[in-house]
Amino acid sequence: MTRVSLRYDLRRSPEGAPYSELYSAALEQIRWGDSLGFESVTLSEHHFAEDGFLPSPLVLAGAIAGATSRIGISISALLASLHHPLRLAEDLAVLDQLAPGRISAVLGTGYRPIEFEALGIDRAERGARLERAVVVMRQAWTGEPFDFEGVRVQVLPTPVTRGGPMLFVGGSTRIAARRAAKLGANLLPSIDDPQLAADYKAACEEFGTKPGVVVLPNPAPVFVHVTEDPERDWQIIAPHALHDAATYAAWQTPGQRSLVHSSATTVEELRTEGKYRVATPDETIALAQSLGAHATLVLHPLMSGLAPRMAWESLELFAERVWPAIRRGS
Repeated sequence: MTRVSLRYDLRRSPEGAPYSELYSAALEQIRWGDSLGFESVTLSEHHFAEDGFLPSPLVLAGAIAGATSRIGISISALLASLHHPLRLAEDLAVLDQLAPGRISAVLGTGYRPIEFEALGIDRAERGARLERAVVVMRQAWTGEPFDFEGVRVQVLPTPVTRGGPMLFVGGSTRIAARRAAKLGANLLPSIDDPQLAADYKAACEEFGTKPGVVVLPNPAPVFVHVTEDPERDWQIIAPHALHDAATYAAWQTPGQRSLVHSSATTVEELRTEGKYRVATPDETIALAQSLGAHATLVLHPLMSGLAPRMAWESLELFAERVWPAIRRGS
């Protein structure tokens, strides 16, 4: 059965709804998805963005943990290089106490220069900072005292989940694959490149580490809106989608690859490209079938500040017409 996931970064285009409405709607929609049996919700992290990209996914994850009972909560990416490793260990341990076994994180190094400059962090050290964070978190989650920069510390509570929340290393390069192998961590690249899985396996043998899970993302659309009138709704959604695509593309640095990257510069190019889909229920069912039995269909209901009313119309139509067909596997 195709899995269904919700995604939120809570950025807003100039035409977007107020942040207060977006955050409130996000929590309600995630609670709703939890009740329907959706697989997971993914939160992302960036800082000092002009469109208000979600800067505190761990805070929102705590609210989600308290509002739901079963849905998985993934922070992807969690920019570990921007966090103090002890604080990160504490925050993730508390989250696992609130939602045991439901927390996971795809650790990223970050790449936007403003984030490092504003936080006083040397961008050149971002890879080393991520690696150090993983080592410190694992040590902290034992619950035993240990030395951290000359100070004896102990992190309590420990996670409920043995070994702590599931950690992946993200990225799209051979360096990222080798980093995951070196750390004995799982790998979740941002691009569906089988060579990265091969690089990871070879590096595990080289470093003598036990291979973890490798999850290559499936090439699905980054946004799906379900409607009985795609032409009408596309006219409303198009400015939000173009903002989402163009802003993300402008942030990219040389060598980065991602399935969500769009090269479109106009609304017409964006619609032709197909990464942002406005589709009927039957078209959405066909899309889910084309992804395969073990793929994930990601819904991004509030993309770039889309009005919650319109997002809810899509979600309710999805629940009524699409979700039953997906669950039947037909």
